[in-house]
Amino acid sequence: MDPRSSAQDVHRCDLCETAIVHSYCDFCHVNLCKLCIADHISDGYDKHKIVPFQERRSILIYPKCGTHSHKNCDWQCKNCNDIFVCSSCTASEKHRGHIFIEVSEAYTTKKNAIADEANTLENLISPTYEVIALDLENQLANLDGGYEKLTTAMSKQGEQWHREIDIVINKMKTEISEIKVKHRDLLQKHLDEIKQTQALIKQTLLAIEELKKSTEVSPTIEYSSKIIEFSKLPPKVKITLPTFIPKPLDHEKLYNMFGQITPLSTATEQNVLSLNQPNTSVKTLLDEPELVATIQTGYEKLRSVTYLKEDCVWTCGLTKDIKCFNIKGALLHTVSNKSKQWPNDIAVDSEGNLLFSDATSRTVNKVNNGQTEELMRLQEWVPCSLCVTFNGDLLVTMFSDDRTQFKVVRYLGSTEKQTIQFDDEGKPLYSKIVSIKYITENRNHDICVADCEAKAVVVVNQNGKLRWRYIGHPSVTKKKSFIPYGITTDSQSRILTADYYNHCIHILDQNGQFLRYIDNCDLEYPLGLCVDNNDNLFISKLISLTKEKERRFYLVEYTLSHHSQDQVETYEEIAIECEAEDIPKETNEEGHEVIKMRMMQLPGWCLACLSTCGTHMHLGELSPLLKINNRG
Repeated sequence: MDPRSSAQDVHRCDLCETAIVHSYCDFCHVNLCKLCIADHISDGYDKHKIVPFQERRSILIYPKCGTHSHKNCDWQCKNCNDIFVCSSCTASEKHRGHIFIEVSEAYTTKKNAIADEANTLENLISPTYEVIALDLENQLANLDGGYEKLTTAMSKQGEQWHREIDIVINKMKTEISEIKVKHRDLLQKHLDEIKQTQALIKQTLLAIEELKKSTEVSPTIEYSSKIIEFSKLPPKVKITLPTFIPKPLDHEKLYNMFGQITPLSTATEQNVLSLNQPNTSVKTLLDEPELVATIQTGYEKLRSVTYLKEDCVWTCGLTKDIKCFNIKGALLHTVSNKSKQWPNDIAVDSEGNLLFSDATSRTVNKVNNGQTEELMRLQEWVPCSLCVTFNGDLLVTMFSDDRTQFKVVRYLGSTEKQTIQFDDEGKPLYSKIVSIKYITENRNHDICVADCEAKAVVVVNQNGKLRWRYIGHPSVTKKKSFIPYGITTDSQSRILTADYYNHCIHILDQNGQFLRYIDNCDLEYPLGLCVDNNDNLFISKLISLTKEKERRFYLVEYTLSHHSQDQVETYEEIAIECEAEDIPKETNEEGHEVIKMRMMQLPGWCLACLSTCGTHMHLGELSPLLKINNRG
């Protein structure tokens, strides 16, 4: 036990170590009893500052003035980079007209800031790193069990193959062991980085603790905060275990038919240290969606639309030309596919460059400043639909050359990052029949695929795990099977998908719950869908029940912002030329027949595409582009 402390932790004199403390030398930081005070100051040193013990550490130790050595620096000069100055310096010609602050005030302010930082580091940042480290440790702890299950599943399959398959088993076990080493190394690498940062945090806390105890001004004021550095949390590592997928026995293809080990899939989920929640706009669904505009495209068969920026969209049909329009119907740009074939799908990357897939050349291409460059060329697979994710990755749907497999692949640039093909039981997530399967990503990073052949919307999370399937909503007015084609999501994480044969749009929440239809805008065979930044919906159509000359796309408004009520009555009347016979028109001053409509100056639009099978196609028709308004 410390001889200066009793059971009640009474402070004792530092000199005699027996008497109860009475005073304190605020310069030497020594506890003193009454009898030892005289002995302590008897050395003749004039810097001793004896104060009552209750007032210890209350006297600041000021730095000495470099110019006037007999004076302490009680001030800081703001005009001279906050240098310490004494009272004589403040009156000197050198500092005439300068602004000064009291060192005691600066000291108190910085001391409080340091205390706040210590609290933040100790109670917020450090525990957060503990959670991250614990998650990595848990992944490491469960690693052997996960790989043991993988090995067991493979061994059960191997028992049926007898002696001929032993070589294959050993080869694949070696492959698993190599992946396991990579898996462990990845986790250990991230854990080591976290541990290193934790050590730095502890080191900083120790330094802060010393500063909290210290009364020296210079080190305290010169302390540089580490909050910003440590607040930049590392990404949360999520590494998915490989899975062993057994295949039917085929003696001639032992290795290929024995099974498949999926590659190690590493996904990072951003850790965010957030003290303030953003105030997001809540947009409710309008009671009656309203058709706002239709835009002629010149296509005979319009297929897809994708949003570019500022009310501009790219469109493609069954021709080699890809066209960009604004919502007033003006043609802004045209890009031609070099292979002379129509693109399977189009998308726009995070830099505003057009992307399109070409089935003939098996390529995904990028158009940059009017020049087309090949982004990737697939082997034994044909690229179909495209989607650029919120973090800039590219999702590509594709089918195999033998048309027996379908999968979704995530790319970073031209590098494959992830393959999504099977569920946890090794069963295909998507139908293998070759068809358009549009794809989109939701705000929660779910990947949504409209699988028309399976008559379902298939949604997996960002790790490729199946979340849910939507197979339609019972309705007395919707007589035909649910066949989804176009699919998109809005700012509220709602999912919109085109019900082709029932001529409507289904709106779902992020968990697959049906919310409502858009079915009051005379939609015909909706195909591709997209939304812009303000939740404007565009719909294109491939064929029509009426013999219109050109395919157009439609703009529909279907949401309303709660905070935008003051803008609801603000509209602008515009006129658009249109040749369709079934839409009321007026004659303008130039003698042209036009449609007059009100354009609401309020965010809340959505894009969509209309299409159908070739068996119902009228060869002489041109494809229209339609815009619908859902104003309530």
